[in-house]
Formats: sequence, C-alpha cells, structure tokens
Amino acid sequence: MIQEIKNEIMQKMLSVLDNFQLEQLSEVLDIAFFGITAVSCDKTEENSNDKIVGSFISSKRIEGCSEKSLKYYQKTITNMLVAVGKQVKHIDTDDLRKYLTSYQEDNNSSRVTIDNIRRILSSFFSWLEEENYIMKSPVRRIHKIKTASTIKDTYTDEALEQMRDDCTDLRDLALIDMLASTGMRVGELVLLNRSDIDFEERECVVLGKGNKERIVYFDARTKLHLKQYLDSRTDDNEALFVSLKAPHKRLKIGGVEVRIRKIGKRLNIQKAHPHKFRRTLATMAIDKGMPIEQLQQLLGHRRIDTTLQYAMVKQSNVKIAHRKYIG
Repeated sequence: MIQEIKNEIMQKMLSVLDNFQLEQLSEVLDIAFFGITAVSCDKTEENSNDKIVGSFISSKRIEGCSEKSLKYYQKTITNMLVAVGKQVKHIDTDDLRKYLTSYQEDNNSSRVTIDNIRRILSSFFSWLEEENYIMKSPVRRIHKIKTASTIKDTYTDEALEQMRDDCTDLRDLALIDMLASTGMRVGELVLLNRSDIDFEERECVVLGKGNKERIVYFDARTKLHLKQYLDSRTDDNEALFVSLKAPHKRLKIGGVEVRIRKIGKRLNIQKAHPHKFRRTLATMAIDKGMPIEQLQQLLGHRRIDTTLQYAMVKQSNVKIAHRKYIG
C-alpha cells in the first residue's frame, strides 16, 4: 500500500520536477514512509556527464554501431551537454528545446539535421531512463520534426550508358557496373576483397552497417567486366578495387567519389556520386514490381521506412497504375 502511494505521488510530480528533483523526492518519501535516518540531499553525484556519455557509447558499441556512428553520437551529445551546462539529471525539456532552436539558428541547419540531433538525444535519454540514471526522458515531449519530402535524382538509363562508354580503363567500368547492379554502399564496395566474389553464383557477401553481413547480386555484364579487370591486374593486393598507379593500394571511399564526380563532370551529368547508383537501383526495382521487403533485405536496411525513402516511384508509373486500376 505504501509503495502504491509513493508511486502515485511520483507519477503526479513527473511533469513538474526534473530528474534530480524526482530522485530527491523519492528519498524523502522513503524517509517519511519507512522512518529511515535522513541522508544528505547534497551528496556528490557519482556519475559525471563524461562518465555517463562514455557508458552510453560503450553500450552502443556492444550493440554493433560503427565507429563512425559512435563518434557522431558522442560529438552530438557532448555538444549539447556543453551548451546546456547542466548535469544530465537536471536537464529538462525546455533546456533541450532551447538548445535545438539555438543550434538551428546559429548553424542555419536544415530540419533534417535538427531531427537527427533530436533522434540521437532521444536515444541517449531513453537509455539513461532504462539504466535508472534518470526517472523520465526529457525528450519524450519533443516530437519528430516534420521535414519536406523531396524526390531525389536518379541516373537515367542513358546516363548510365554514357558513364560506361566514357570509362577509359577496365577498373572504372567494373566499378560503375558493380555499384549499378548491386546497389551496395560505397563503404561496402571498398571493403570487398577478390576472394569475396562468387562468379559462379554472381554474388558476394558485403559487410554493412552495424557489422552485419548480407549477400548482394550482380548481373552478367558486371561479371564479364569484373573478370576482365581482375585478369588485367599485375599486383597481389587482396582488395577487389585498387588505385590505378603503383603501389596499387586499396581504393578508398574518397577515391571512388572523386572518380565518379570527374566522369559526371565530363558528361555534364548533374550530382554524380556513388550513392546515386543505390537510389537508382531501388527506384528501378520498385518500378518493376520488386516486393519492398525483398528490396529492404537487398539494401540492408533495418527499417522498411528507410527503404521507402530510397524508392521514389516514377510519376509515369503512377499514371499508368491509375488508368489500370481506377480510370
């Protein structure tokens, strides 16, 4: 009965007290109800912000987050804590709203960027709540920020053929075919080794986000060009794609981006970059009737909402479908 009364009092005070005050209230209620000798409410907090953030990052690392994501999480959370200037237990919803507003104004950030920050802070404070560092997440009342839905560019069939025809060496031709036919991320492409390729089944295993492996598939043209490229190499590097000049080191993400951008500039193709091949494949697959669940698996997305953002259905197909099913 006493515990139920305590819980009721705590619930009613959730909206008006911050986490530190709730913790003090809990101690006072314990003293009042159970007659425990009073303890000082000014006790030194055991966990500093740095220590708590470090524990959160460790937790995310165990979950399989990439080091790149972990650095982004840590930087985002640390920037917020420095700007707000409080211990995590004292941070409330208004503090975070003011921070997000100021950040957007000072950096002229897009709504997408601000919502990404909100998402990371939500993950952080939810974790604090689950681990009993705090009693409620101050991000609960900060809802998802609405962002404009824009249809991003894809490569046309003509543009893809132009890029292939423009290639002056076998490596670039194989590289473009690999990106276009598999839809893999450029970060996955540069990690591939020769031994990862199964020419018989026209497939390979890539290491995606969160260190999760998945199988991707390539077409007959890619198989032909990839074999020609590998047969032409004289180096002994295990990497699937290497630099054109000796000592033929593994090609990096920046090297692929620069190469694609140069080809696009020569052909006057707007916004030519590796990720555009991925979006093109997703759109093409949806247009040709590939089930969204299968496309999700092919692209390596955890959430189907992410897949839907990549797959922008062409307006012409919507018109044809309307005439078929409605008109």
